[in-house]
Amino acid sequence: MGYGQQTQRVMQAVRSKVSSRALEPGEKLPSIRGFASLMNVSPSTVVEAYDRLAAEGIIFARKGSGFYVSPKTQPFSVSEIGPHLDREIDPFWVSRQSLDSGPDMLKPGCGWMPADWMPNASLRKAIRHLSKAEDQLLSDYASSRGASNLRRLQARQFATEGIEVNPNQILLTGSGTQSLDLICRFLLRPGDRVLVSDPCYFNFQAILKTHQVEIVSVPYTTTGVDLELFEKAIIEQKPRFYISNSTLHNPTGVNLSAQSAHKILTIAARHDLILVEDEVFAEFLPQPTPHLAALGGFDRVIRLGSFSKTLSASVRCGYIAAKPEWIEALVDLQVATNFGGPSPIATELIYTCLSDGSYRKHMEALRARLAKARRAVSANLAELGFQTWLMPEGGFYLWCLLPEGIDSAELARAALQQNMVLAPGDVFSPNQSMGRFMRFNVSQMGAPETYEILRGLMCDL
Repeated sequence: MGYGQQTQRVMQAVRSKVSSRALEPGEKLPSIRGFASLMNVSPSTVVEAYDRLAAEGIIFARKGSGFYVSPKTQPFSVSEIGPHLDREIDPFWVSRQSLDSGPDMLKPGCGWMPADWMPNASLRKAIRHLSKAEDQLLSDYASSRGASNLRRLQARQFATEGIEVNPNQILLTGSGTQSLDLICRFLLRPGDRVLVSDPCYFNFQAILKTHQVEIVSVPYTTTGVDLELFEKAIIEQKPRFYISNSTLHNPTGVNLSAQSAHKILTIAARHDLILVEDEVFAEFLPQPTPHLAALGGFDRVIRLGSFSKTLSASVRCGYIAAKPEWIEALVDLQVATNFGGPSPIATELIYTCLSDGSYRKHMEALRARLAKARRAVSANLAELGFQTWLMPEGGFYLWCLLPEGIDSAELARAALQQNMVLAPGDVFSPNQSMGRFMRFNVSQMGAPETYEILRGLMCDL
């Protein structure tokens, strides 16, 4: 057993004693030498274990006296983690269930790929490279816009998509979610209205709710937003901005056509509407598709995205691209709320990975792997009665119609009791009109028991 594992074993032994009340709050722990002998480890292992437990607040040290159980310790309980069966199915539902679930939970409804689908070898190489970085990068705050090397790299990537942008028009943020939060802080006041598609990414709704604005929705079709209802909603509701995905719309997988993109830009110009374009899935397409930013520039378009889906959700970093005066205002907001850009360690890791030739090969292989998975999962789901609404050209989502009489929320609740997280349609629907739909993540459906559980649940319902 390695040294790290020995330390963890000692820590767990102490936690168990505290949790079972074998050690009461305020009670002194065994001496370092005594506990080392009892656990058959070295005294230095117990020292490290005690120090880590003290950092967690479970125990505390008295100088010259030893270690004691913290008087306000809340013992760790396994029953406190895992699925929350009684939680209301709302825009936070899938996020909370997916983020808080353990490693054994099946996650066909979550929004990221399994760890073994990600470029971990490239990340490890970048981490080794980072160990040789200058002290300043490891210790200092980020600049207000974020790392210049990554912004320049991103500007070059935009150029390949037909988007001309100066690196100073790109603001790096802590995540794609933080990017949208900054935009909301900049553009919105309580009581404003924001236009979204129905269905739309559930976290759009969650963030907008925190800013106390009214959500106005327009139906989404296989070619994009319903343009007639889109303009009608703008005229009648006067929203502050419209937010959507131009590429691989979440959850439907629709790509905005050039014709629809031009019409959206024309309508927006006619009614002075700001367009927020979330392009987090853009790299999953083999060939770029029309972007609002590429066709209309940044006069009224704000583009945002992140690297979480293609590189790592653990190394968080997002971006915003917009016209210079808006970026300046957003920089001020980021300084006020985060005191600078994202972690220089995170941005250097991302820059190193993206600069590595292996990243391009990873994305090529990933697109092919996902294309195969989409076809296979769609066929497997069809055998259970799930109809794929539209076969996407890329990405890892399938938007599926359930058989008549099956409610996706009921199915999701039942699945949770079987250790499976699903994404029911109404979490994506501001109007709660998607009860017969479910979003599936094809990369998270490799386990055979996924289909066995679904088959059993469909029979029960």
